[in-house]
Amino acid sequence: MEKLGDNIKKILLAGIGAVAVTAEKSKDLLDEMVEKGELTVEQGKVLNEELKHNIKKTVKEKVNVSVKPSSAEELSELLGKMSSEQIKALKEQIQKMESENGEDDVPDDIKDAQENTGADE
Repeated sequence: MEKLGDNIKKILLAGIGAVAVTAEKSKDLLDEMVEKGELTVEQGKVLNEELKHNIKKTVKEKVNVSVKPSSAEELSELLGKMSSEQIKALKEQIQKMESENGEDDVPDDIKDAQENTGADE
């Protein structure tokens, strides 16, 4: 009978040991999964930023938006929205067109815009 009691005691201790080991391994596994999850989140953030950068770069390279005003008023409004650097570049382009083609070949709406911005000066 003593052997039966010892065997039950051993089985009980083995069960407790198995539960302890399982809990310990579960904790380790859970910690490892959290670490991998955090890495995955960080990698996702980096990938997201990279994709945003690539999209912006592609849009800048591939998309060309041009606004074609149909009247002198619209052109004047468009010029009012331009920065000083853009206006300077436009003035240079107008002067280049005048020198290449002669002043008579410059469209009237561009001449009007030139007069409105003081490009003749």
